[in-house]
Amino acid sequence: MSFFDHLPVLTVLLPALSAVLLLLLGDQGADVHGGHAHPKLLWARRIGLVSTALGLVLAVLLALGAADGDLRVYRLGAWPAPYGIALVVDRLSASMLLLTSVIALAALWYAAGGWDAHGRYFHAIFQFQLMGLNGAFVTGDLFNLFVFFEVLLIASYVLTVHGQGGPRLRVGLQYVVLNLLASALFLIGVALIYAQTGTLNFADLALRVAQVPAPEAAVLQAAALVLLVVFGFKAAMMPLSLWLPATYAAASAPVAALFAVMTKVGIYAIVRVHGVIFGEGAGDSAFVARDVLLPLALATGVVGVVGVLAARTLPRLVAWLNVASIGTVLAAVGLYSPLAWSAAIFYMLNSSLVIAGLFLLSELVAAQRGDVADRLVPALPVAQPALLGLMLLLASASTAGLPPLPGFIGKLMILEASLSHSWQAGVWSVVLGVGFLTIIGLARAGSILFWQVRPGPQVGLRAGASPKLLAATWTLLLASVAMSVLAAPIERYTRAAAEQLGDRVAYARAVLGEGARPSGTVRPYDGRGARPPMRKEGPE
Repeated sequence: MSFFDHLPVLTVLLPALSAVLLLLLGDQGADVHGGHAHPKLLWARRIGLVSTALGLVLAVLLALGAADGDLRVYRLGAWPAPYGIALVVDRLSASMLLLTSVIALAALWYAAGGWDAHGRYFHAIFQFQLMGLNGAFVTGDLFNLFVFFEVLLIASYVLTVHGQGGPRLRVGLQYVVLNLLASALFLIGVALIYAQTGTLNFADLALRVAQVPAPEAAVLQAAALVLLVVFGFKAAMMPLSLWLPATYAAASAPVAALFAVMTKVGIYAIVRVHGVIFGEGAGDSAFVARDVLLPLALATGVVGVVGVLAARTLPRLVAWLNVASIGTVLAAVGLYSPLAWSAAIFYMLNSSLVIAGLFLLSELVAAQRGDVADRLVPALPVAQPALLGLMLLLASASTAGLPPLPGFIGKLMILEASLSHSWQAGVWSVVLGVGFLTIIGLARAGSILFWQVRPGPQVGLRAGASPKLLAATWTLLLASVAMSVLAAPIERYTRAAAEQLGDRVAYARAVLGEGARPSGTVRPYDGRGARPPMRKEGPE
């Protein structure tokens, strides 16, 4: 095997080994030995940043490799699937790995500006979080999806309370309890599915679910709905999203930025399990979540934007924006078509970058407003009003969906995908309404932060943000702008990714072998399969 054949497992091993190395290095003991300049902390920063940068290189290589349409399958220990552990990278997995790496590198660079010295073992826990995220995106079976969920959640428990403080401890405890309940449900759902099908491998499940006869299919469908509750909780779908704003708003800025990806793991799992395995071709269990997914997604968008309008602090406003964007993405997923899934992937990539950038920007603004900090009330003017105002304006325009930014392109793709759907009016109303109300909510926040300032001299706030913190924030916001510049090739990539997701035959052949299914593949993935059929011209 060549080096490139090992890339899927390296995305998991690299952060895992880096985390172990950071643990062996020992805690920097910042509070005891003097903080930012402690040698152990400096080495921890170097190791963490180098490891995360290498992870970005691996993600780029996998994304380029996935662009040809081949699935990269890595069988641990050369055990054949479905008996052994298989890691599978397709276009969707590769794009999510790339998204995670970009946000993680920017967040870690930002944290190296001082947040990593506010707690113990920050860099090691951060790498464990990356290990869980990457593993969830490349795993090829349901049980290891549960395992990597637990890895990333355990790391997130520690990162949530990083920096200490009463509010973080309070929401952190609530976050742990709710996730433990969700994990218990996850195990129940997995056990029921295994009892009915005898397998947990995604490729094998996609074939066997269709063979489960109607009497047993009821239990299988119940298990699928249990998993929808679990994934909906992870993704913060209504009515399971009320935990998110308080938790994300209380977390430190770089941690909240990384958490912008964590909710996307829930969406990713919904696409894999309810979109593909329990999607078209699943026999009596086909589309088991269709009747509830789209209404709940639209409700998530509505509740999210109401939270934006009602938010009293900037981080909480951004957290509600995250909920609203999740509703928009899930609405596209709930349309169950390749064109809609393409729109969902495109919008999810952009919204994650912008939300992560907004979490970092929130702290930059709060740090220059004195005792008022991030509260949305008039205060003394910030030291960098033009720069921070421009960043907020750029992020707001993309989040609300104003042209020519990628938020507009993603929403336009969703509206196009909903044409002729029975829920078209609902989708259009929510997507356009959420965009309009988002503009109002962000305009209100911007006017309070930069225009409704109190007269008076600034005391001790003239320094402004450091170039390191600004660079990390700009990286995420400009990555969103780059998506607008490269919209055409990215849209072709997401369209082909959506088409590849629906090709259960090619997936089964790649993972289980050539004998898995005789025919029916729609390769090559040139995107034409994501387009709706052309109407015939002229009389019938």
